[in-house]
Amino acid sequence: MGKLGRFACIFTPMALTIVSLVSLIIVGTGGTNKSSHVSNSLYFFRANTSDIHANSSILNLPKNALTDALLKDAGTIASKELGIYDFYHVSLWNYCAGSYGKNSSGGTTENVTYCSPREKQFWFNPVDVWHLNNSVTDQYFSTELKDGLKAYKTTAKWMYIAYIVAVISTAAEILVGISALFSRLGSLATTIVSTVSSIFTIAFALTATILYATLTGSFNHALKQYNIHGKLGRDIYVWTWLAVAFSWAAGIFWLFSSCCCSGRSDRIKGYNDRKGGGSYQPMPTPMPGYQQPQPYGHEASYGQQNGVMMGNVGARQTSYEPFRHEHV
Repeated sequence: MGKLGRFACIFTPMALTIVSLVSLIIVGTGGTNKSSHVSNSLYFFRANTSDIHANSSILNLPKNALTDALLKDAGTIASKELGIYDFYHVSLWNYCAGSYGKNSSGGTTENVTYCSPREKQFWFNPVDVWHLNNSVTDQYFSTELKDGLKAYKTTAKWMYIAYIVAVISTAAEILVGISALFSRLGSLATTIVSTVSSIFTIAFALTATILYATLTGSFNHALKQYNIHGKLGRDIYVWTWLAVAFSWAAGIFWLFSSCCCSGRSDRIKGYNDRKGGGSYQPMPTPMPGYQQPQPYGHEASYGQQNGVMMGNVGARQTSYEPFRHEHV
């Protein structure tokens, strides 16, 4: 296998690594542009607060149609006064919010009108975002939800770090992978970098999936009485797990290229495709100018016929078969 074969062997893991990096970058674009439909569809978690209101049992009020209607109207007024949007999309760097609308066919559309500033190690704090950080509203938040938000804050920081390391190591994998074109040692170095990249990529994916699945469950359980519902996104998880799949596939092919696909041709390695593999082969007999050995006593006439002095050649009763050498 020559250089062309080596290039073909490296092309596959290199292409997989590039696709993995692109997938990670797409994940990071979520919530970065409120005017982009693609960006707005990339969120881990969505909170629906369009119909927020308090349950009558929370305030120890009798449950009837009048009470429920009053509480619903009060919730609507409070939402407007507090500036609470209809929905909130939680992405990697920030959150975006907006209102629901109707399209021409009567379906519901999401109109994103605000995106918060991007932050490192971002986590969504509903108490601050919904302006509920006072002693009156805080007492209605369950201990389960408060503990869940604390755990969410800590885990979200680790998720952010895992994402950054995954992106950097994947980019480094592409750069180091160029050296794999020239030797299997380069493939080995790339395999090591690829292992780091794959570990942090799947760590990020697992953390994000488990974290926001847990957060969704906590929201739906603790805030159901306020008619607040949480839901997982879709597109961002597709791109996240595609990055994982391509990253691990690339790692396998990098490992394969480090033990195979040397890039050295057979001629350089000393192999010969010709029949015989470089061994001695007998010359065809008779050779031009070759005469069968004469009986003893006729050496002189043989020498005279060929114009050379044979010396004591005739003293031998047998002859050796000439061989030719094949160059390797």
